[in-house]
Amino acid sequence: MKLIVGLGNPGKRYVNNRHNVGFRCINYFARKHGIRLSYRRSRSRLGIGTVEGTKVILAKPGTYMNASGEAVAALMRHYKLSPEDLLVIYDDLDLPLGKIRIRERGSSGGHKGMRSIISCLGRQEFPRIRIGISAQESETENFSDTNDTIHYVLGDFTGEEKAIIRKTCSAVAEAIHCIITRDIATAMNKFNRSS
Repeated sequence: MKLIVGLGNPGKRYVNNRHNVGFRCINYFARKHGIRLSYRRSRSRLGIGTVEGTKVILAKPGTYMNASGEAVAALMRHYKLSPEDLLVIYDDLDLPLGKIRIRERGSSGGHKGMRSIISCLGRQEFPRIRIGISAQESETENFSDTNDTIHYVLGDFTGEEKAIIRKTCSAVAEAIHCIITRDIATAMNKFNRSS
């Protein structure tokens, strides 16, 4: 069984935000595999299905980004999963728009949702897919304070950015499928080079 969690903020006002790209990828993967996000448990919206013989639980925490770990830890306990069974998908301001990077473990990199998950699980050894949301270096490299960063990540994707992110969601869905059906090493070799 795999728990695949996309990070974001619940509510209509956040739907198109850069910070919600994890939710967007979960929605895309769910549609692609005919999984309905129709359950609620542990303060999360869930979809349960099977992909190539593997049971998957798709989750969008409803705790808001900074408390994502509370929902993830509760789901892990409920389904009696180990960290290796978890896959987290989230935005990364340090990667160019649309680039994806798959890792087996690592720090939060300053991402508050990931910081919450690491804190609640008590470890950072779990797989993740990072999705670049930095459109141009010039837009993000000179952020003078935290408010600039918050304003950017809570801003909506532009029209051009949306087109790129649609393709990225497709690549992320392929990467998830590869992790489920093969292994994370294969996915890293394929997608970290091509994206």
